[in-house]
Amino acid sequence: MSASVTVLASFSLLSAFGAGSASAAGSVGNAGPRLIHNGNAFPDHAIAAAPNTPAAALPAHGGINIIPTFDTTITQDPQAALIEKGIKADLATLHNLVLTPINVTIEFASSPSGLGGAATYYNTEPYSSYRTDLQHRPNLSVFDHRAQSTLPAAAVNPVDGTADVNMTLPLLRATGEKALSFTGDHVDSTIFLNTSIMNLSRTGPRDPAKYDLQQVAMHEIVEVLGAGGAGDSLLSNQVGPMDLFRYSAKGVRSYTTDPNEKAYFSINGGSTSRGYFNQDPGGDYGDWSHDLNGKPQVQDAFSTPNLRLNLDHNEIIALDVVGYHVRDNANW
Repeated sequence: MSASVTVLASFSLLSAFGAGSASAAGSVGNAGPRLIHNGNAFPDHAIAAAPNTPAAALPAHGGINIIPTFDTTITQDPQAALIEKGIKADLATLHNLVLTPINVTIEFASSPSGLGGAATYYNTEPYSSYRTDLQHRPNLSVFDHRAQSTLPAAAVNPVDGTADVNMTLPLLRATGEKALSFTGDHVDSTIFLNTSIMNLSRTGPRDPAKYDLQQVAMHEIVEVLGAGGAGDSLLSNQVGPMDLFRYSAKGVRSYTTDPNEKAYFSINGGSTSRGYFNQDPGGDYGDWSHDLNGKPQVQDAFSTPNLRLNLDHNEIIALDVVGYHVRDNANW
């Protein structure tokens, strides 16, 4: 029996995303996974900056396995082969980067409006359990140790004093919470891409007015994994994993939608900023600021046409500290 649950958040980015309810696995009264209707990677606020340098090639290994399915809005597109090739290139990049051996299921669909967005299932976990899960992961990095030292041993989270943290199902799976990450009969997320305004290939002629398919798709996939926009639950007054590392000054955590706030990602208690978060209410608060960071990045809240961006250092570190084991690489 399915339970009707309230949509956590809805945005006008994609017409497919409407406020309302969604079905979740589990019987009425049980804590089945819930659905985030998420809109991000808005086509706005152009930035005059060069794309970042791609990370060096990484060898193949048996890490994360992201299993794609493609909606008929893609498979029946005359350019289906190019669209699927670009998405699979992103999946291969993450397979080589993320060593955590879990399966993730994502459906990809095309949308006639917006730029990119996702409908992603999540569940809640007690903060104390999440903290313990992070500490017990094997092969902790220097970044993990720094980040975890800022998480107090307590029954409530240090952000707003509530007991739980909102987690996407893949992140729950990555940190060992198999029961909480059960998907039932649905995929972990459906990602929507407006392919009509995208350059579908990184080779050959490009339309300078269009956006890069791989960049937008990667933005959404990382959010499904629980870093970036979907790692923040500020709009719903709930705490996501990225909120645990959100500061406005040394020792001062930030948890506000105030557009004048300068909140930043820090893994050492606010002493060092690894990038400013977006505070524009038109975008996701878990994405990066398109104005304050000085360069465009994959997880920017507002995208820019004619760039070909790859995951940057702080984006890889974000994946690392929220719960994934990422391959050590001198480039980050």
